[in-house]
Parts: sequence; structure tokens; C-alpha cells
Amino acid sequence: MITENNYRHNLNLYKKSFYGRMINGQGVDYVSGMRYGICNMSFNGCEVIAVHNALVYMKKARPVYEVSRYMEKFRMLAGFFGCNPYKIGEALRHFGIKYKKSRQIGESEIFIVSFWTGQRFLSTIHTVFCVRNNNGILVYNIYNNCPDVRFCRNNPEIAKYKKIIVVYTIKGV
Repeated sequence: MITENNYRHNLNLYKKSFYGRMINGQGVDYVSGMRYGICNMSFNGCEVIAVHNALVYMKKARPVYEVSRYMEKFRMLAGFFGCNPYKIGEALRHFGIKYKKSRQIGESEIFIVSFWTGQRFLSTIHTVFCVRNNNGILVYNIYNNCPDVRFCRNNPEIAKYKKIIVVYTIKGV
């Protein structure tokens, strides 16, 4: 029931002009009022946004409300704690993205990474989509209120030197 109510709510907020655009700052713009589980995406939508951004980057764009609808089945505690980060791969596969799952970023060029924002098990997690180039790493949706892509010089900087939970290296570029 939550899933279909959220789908209708999100569909009403969605603006067609946003189709195929990367999302940065889950707490700004139209996406902040969309729903995932029992919360607004500004609170718990980072995994949905990371998958959405991967789809846009890989030229397989889908509206964020479709991505959210599919990922609702992986929400934790009615979505209060967002999506199970170990299930992101199932969403990538569903939308036609090949990946390799690991615990380290290494030299990954295109990837999604989930990490603790503070002490393990005592803090929240955050998930971002990243693209490595010659100068460093572009990180999408790095902060809730940051409307721009951010640049990190190295892998540890992405997670602010906190513990990484899982990495999905995207294949087939």
C-alpha cells in the first residue's frame, strides 16, 4: 500500500523537464518532497538517487519515481532507514546495469558506494554515485543540501574517511 501511494505522490511531483538529469542534493528541488517508505527522500532517498544517477550516466535514464517504486521492496523498517545497501545491485540488474560488488573502491571508474557517516552501527549511512576522471572523482549527491556535483581527490575523501559498507563498480562503459 505504501508503495503505490508513494508512486502516485511522486508522479504528481515529478517534472518532465528533469528527465535524464543527474540529481544532486536530495534535500533541494523537487526530489526532496518525494516519498520513499514512510519518509521524504530528503531524509532517506540516497540509494534511490544513486541508482537513478547511474541510469542517467549509463544512458538508460528512467524517471526517479520509477526507480523508487522498484526499490521500495528493499526498504528497511518501512523505509525509515532508506534502502538496504546490499540490495542496490538487484535494482541495477533490474534496470539493465552490469556491476561487480565489493568492499573497496580500488580503481573503479564508475561506481556507487555506501558508507557510514559516523561510527559504525551508531550513525546513518549515505550512498553516492561517483565517476573517476584524470583529476579525481566526481561525486553526485554528496550532501543533502548540496545542489552541485562535488570533486574529491581520492577514494577516502568520498566517505570522509569513514568505513565503507559496499561498492558497486559499474561495468559496460
